[in-house]
Amino acid sequence: MPKELDVAKRAKVIEWLKTEVLDQVSRLFKALWEGSTTRIGDSLASLMMSSYILGRRLGIPFKDLDELLVEKLKKHKQEGHQLEDWYQDISALEDHMRKR
Repeated sequence: MPKELDVAKRAKVIEWLKTEVLDQVSRLFKALWEGSTTRIGDSLASLMMSSYILGRRLGIPFKDLDELLVEKLKKHKQEGHQLEDWYQDISALEDHMRKR
């Protein structure tokens, strides 16, 4: 494949993935409105999948994205994020990421 076509194809895939992220956010909001836990879980999983793949297409390996997430969790915990104070969600997710 000529280099110009490959660059165009990669740009098109990135644009498509961006629309997938937006579509999944929309589906999540609809599922929340409907109260469907099955659809909420499916939308969240699809959103996470699209985000990971978009990151990879943008040059961020999955492992690096995981490490960036753990760093962000540490930062939120140190700064006293409300979800940590109220529910310990930040610590729970950090534990989950470390056990993977």
